[in-house]
Amino acid sequence: MPRELVVSAPGRICLFGEHQDYLQLPVITSAIDLRIQIAGVPRVDKIVHFSLPDIGLEEEFEIQFPIPYSQERDYFKSVVNVLIREGISFPNGFECVVRGKIPINSGTSSSSALVVAWVKFLLEAVGHPRKDDRLYIAQLAHRAEVLEFHEPGGMMDHYATSLGGVLFLDFHSPQPAQKISVKLEKFVLGDSREPKNTKDILARVKNGILSILKEFPNEIPYENLLEISIEDVAGLQSKLSAEQFNLLRGFLENQRITFKALNLLKQPALDHREFGNLLNQHQAILRDVLKISTPKIDRMLEASLKAGALGGKINGSGGGGCMFAYAPENPEAVAEAISEAGGVPYIVGVDEGVRVEK
Repeated sequence: MPRELVVSAPGRICLFGEHQDYLQLPVITSAIDLRIQIAGVPRVDKIVHFSLPDIGLEEEFEIQFPIPYSQERDYFKSVVNVLIREGISFPNGFECVVRGKIPINSGTSSSSALVVAWVKFLLEAVGHPRKDDRLYIAQLAHRAEVLEFHEPGGMMDHYATSLGGVLFLDFHSPQPAQKISVKLEKFVLGDSREPKNTKDILARVKNGILSILKEFPNEIPYENLLEISIEDVAGLQSKLSAEQFNLLRGFLENQRITFKALNLLKQPALDHREFGNLLNQHQAILRDVLKISTPKIDRMLEASLKAGALGGKINGSGGGGCMFAYAPENPEAVAEAISEAGGVPYIVGVDEGVRVEK
């Protein structure tokens, strides 16, 4: 019987910088201890067969090149295609089982965790010399999930789930992913069970801010976005609609909060209450200015705060999906409050990145 290989990758929450990564602006993320796992053994033929018992599906294809795609976002196949283009060959197929605890389509990077885990699995299976290089794994996963299907997403999710821990991601830096050595306590993730409305949200928010940057390249030069403050763009208020100016103000304010949070998280002793306060400030902008929250998620967050959480925000692109609350004390009471507000709670902590399970 061939030895079974088991690989897992975590989900993630975006602590600060929501709707900033596609502008190549910094974000702060944390991997969480809800994971997706791929367990598999080699086959004698070139067939790859997946059982996905959590969602009652099976998938099968033969390793060739290129493997034709048969569905939208055909990630199992796209990873193999990307790796073959990378010069990696596969002498055999695999019999795999995929299980996971990350809520699906809820803003916690279940798809990126799956792709990262599959990349790691295949690199381990062939004994690739860079199988332990988590940056390399993140880059391959981004190619397989985003570039292969001409999607608009950035690399935030792939860095977060591959490297793990708490990360400051600065896409303009030669070292875009910087680990933050901070001891965070428990979070309570709450799944609203409302499907995300990613396409409409991105069409309004992303396209809205990009059109402003295109219209005023001298007043808001893209290459200097990190240095621009709200005061610097005050003169544009008369040239923009109220909605446009609010959108611009929201982006700049979120940027300010992200850097304030970075300074806080780098302190020798974390001020947990101030951390929660910054999460609440971020949520206020996401809710009232960018308008990506929902009434149900607002109720879940309000219930969390009343139950003792120090702060919280919506997680992901918005229009549904998950929220999370920071609950260093009595996270069980916060979880119960989220449940009573109609959400599905998960008490989670910070976790490491993609790994082989012993």
